Amino acid sequence: MLPLYRRSFTAFLFVGFLTSSPALAQGVDPDVDHRIFKDAASRVTTYTRFTIFDDVRASVDEGVVTLTGKVTMPYKRNDIERRVARVDGVRQVVNRIDVLPVSIFDDELRHRIARQIYSNPSFWHYAAMANPPIHIVVDRGRVTLTGVVMSEVEKMLARSIATGSGALSVTNDLRTEAEMQAELEKIARK
Repeated sequence: MLPLYRRSFTAFLFVGFLTSSPALAQGVDPDVDHRIFKDAASRVTTYTRFTIFDDVRASVDEGVVTLTGKVTMPYKRNDIERRVARVDGVRQVVNRIDVLPVSIFDDELRHRIARQIYSNPSFWHYAAMANPPIHIVVDRGRVTLTGVVMSEVEKMLARSIATGSGALSVTNDLRTEAEMQAELEKIARK
């Protein structure tokens, strides 16, 4: 079983989980925002139509959840907003999730890269997961890899596989577990 932070970050990254001094000065309990974040992450990752071709990120500040990222279908954008809005303690949801354009080329590229990455023996352990951690976002032939992997080697290998797939460009936003742990510790110190 993956650690809780790992499962949460499959779809979400701390884009700005705010536990800074202004919130503390106003008497806002940062643990409430943290709980909201975890519950919202769970609502997204357990959404049955959320796939490795979607990427949603969130930030929480005093009960206001801001959603960003990209999804493949318009209904997903609305469904995710509704699911997060039902989390106890959420005062408002600001939905800035973009819907990717419909494109046969993009669909073929998504599936080609997913097959190449997840059929590679280095990534078989991820392919067996209910929510594989490497997300492949394709927008007009441009690929962005997001998610969390175990090592720099996996990060570089995934980028190398995607680069050889016929994409116009590849952006590697994958993070290692060590990078995520360092970010979590930095946030905890605030």
